Amino acid sequence: MSERVAIFDTTLRDGEQSPGCSMNLEEKLRLARQLDALGVDVIEAGFPIASDDDFAAVREVARTCRRPVIAALCRTTPEDIERAWEALSEAARPRIHTFVATSDIHLQFKLQKTREEVIEMAANAVRMARRFTDDVEFSAEDATRSDLDYLCQVITAVIEEGATVVNIPDTVGYTIPAEYSYIIGTLKERVPNIDRAVISVHCHNDLGLGVANSLAAVAAGARQIECTINGIGERAGNASLEEIVMALRVRKDLMPFETGIVTEEIYRTSQALSNITGVHVQPNKAVVGKNAFAHEAGIHQHGVLKNRLTYEIMTPESVGVKTNSIVLGKHSGRHALNKKYEEMGYQLSRPELDKAYKLFTKLADQKKEIFEEDLMAILQDGIAQIPERFKLRSVQATAGTSTMSTALVTLADSKTEEVETQTSAGDGPVNAVYQAIDKITGLAGNLIDYTVRSISRGTDAVGEVFVHVEFEDVSYTGKAASTDIVDASARAYLNAVNKALYAKERKLTLSVTN
Repeated sequence: MSERVAIFDTTLRDGEQSPGCSMNLEEKLRLARQLDALGVDVIEAGFPIASDDDFAAVREVARTCRRPVIAALCRTTPEDIERAWEALSEAARPRIHTFVATSDIHLQFKLQKTREEVIEMAANAVRMARRFTDDVEFSAEDATRSDLDYLCQVITAVIEEGATVVNIPDTVGYTIPAEYSYIIGTLKERVPNIDRAVISVHCHNDLGLGVANSLAAVAAGARQIECTINGIGERAGNASLEEIVMALRVRKDLMPFETGIVTEEIYRTSQALSNITGVHVQPNKAVVGKNAFAHEAGIHQHGVLKNRLTYEIMTPESVGVKTNSIVLGKHSGRHALNKKYEEMGYQLSRPELDKAYKLFTKLADQKKEIFEEDLMAILQDGIAQIPERFKLRSVQATAGTSTMSTALVTLADSKTEEVETQTSAGDGPVNAVYQAIDKITGLAGNLIDYTVRSISRGTDAVGEVFVHVEFEDVSYTGKAASTDIVDASARAYLNAVNKALYAKERKLTLSVTN
């Protein structure tokens, strides 16, 4: 049976120390709830002595999140420990996390203490913390640059005083996997009471090895990993939670360990953090980046369309991403282009696909990425003229703060040569117009995206409206421009309606022919 590795999330404490990533109380609570849903074992909610805001955040997270352990960081001073406990006192599962540096460089220049003094500080802090709670974690700051014999002495002393978790942090991202594995292995061999505590690791990413070092430590015997969402944190950040968890899941053959993480919540949690801080991950970020499940090269696209396993070692759904992405660019092939047209509701014959592909490659040489509106332009201008079945004759809309929005729309149907007028009420004038159009056309549209931008200057500027609409689970785009936004909105929606009707008729014709 697989052993369990505890996931200790320090996004709210170490992660928040990253420049530009500070959060207020409401934002911390929102993220803490999402971390709870994600299934982390420990939430390090803050450093209570640092500020009144940090104290309040730890206290409120402790009151709100009852399943996970809630940890509060503190130095080895009595004031720090008392303040940490005051913040944690209402937690269902509190943990006091105390720390002191153990490397000679820190002892000499920062603490100005002897080795013996630091051992005494560590032991006294753990002893005091145990008076408040049975769950006490001790961290030997800058452990990977500490003398190993001395580190063993410190860890022995704090476990003797009741530390239940001993953290061996790579505080400045200095170590490498083989060395870190040796440090953890040595502690397991030479600390006589190590069986009474869980070994934890906390790796920074200054050399880009945070995740690799964390995994090496687990293989050597560590059973708690401290990490952050999106890898945020001091300097180059911390080991990334999502990368660690998915590495353990994907490579169970080499690392037979379990975590309690609900992996389907990973992407949602990543997005929540980005939304709160305004700091977005780079597109090629592992697991949660925009390109993590995107394929542009034709050979890759062909393989993925045949079987995802050819180029995907985990499914996007396993981390909460709806699906993979076939990115259309100059490296794409016919298979990907045909698949995209099918998703848009168009079944192209082989000659039509060949013609479309020739126009597509010409356009792809000029643009980095091809979008649906580009494909529609290729289809409309180069392959087939999409008939404009419904034309807008007139539109009137009323709106105000004290009255319900209404619309009066008149459309001409080129197929039946009839003109029909409908009225509708809605949540705003545009919504009312769209409902009136739906009544006339018989199609029920689901508006996915609505964008307005000015394409000229002045109070009488021309506004361009772009809509993304779903009809019967197939999406279509529409675009129109006018000095009247309601008029542009109506015609953009009609543009999408006409595309949907054309696709429906074309599909019916092809099925009859076949």
